[in-house]
Amino acid sequence: MGKPARARALKDNEAKAVSRMLRVSTQKLGLVAGLIRGKKAARAMSDLEFSQKRIAIDVRKCLQSAIANAENNHQLDVDDLVVAEAYVGKAFEMTRFHARGRGRMAPVTKTFSNITIVVREVEEKAPKAKSKPKAKAEAKASA
Repeated sequence: MGKPARARALKDNEAKAVSRMLRVSTQKLGLVAGLIRGKKAARAMSDLEFSQKRIAIDVRKCLQSAIANAENNHQLDVDDLVVAEAYVGKAFEMTRFHARGRGRMAPVTKTFSNITIVVREVEEKAPKAKSKPKAKAEAKASA
């Protein structure tokens, strides 16, 4: 007799992936997360592929994992996925010491971060047909 299954935290049209212990500061990781937030999954993948940031490689792996989770675990259509959320959290700081002059030392902090990416399936809306305003249409008809 085990524990009862926990209710799913996400909606039925969402999937997520988490990468933990990435060796980068949360500020730098937040810049890359902001780059993909709100974009279609394919566009976000290509943006990360050609990004100059070192950590973009790890963020791309996390995004690939979220897309794979959506496809395999939740049967969502990959072509309709959008990066709904991409948020960053602080993991921990390793403290090391750097030798300074006259036998002293200075602390060096090496920060680690976590990133969570949530992808959502969004149905594409049909483009609306543009209609001319009535005043212009009537003016052209009377001329």
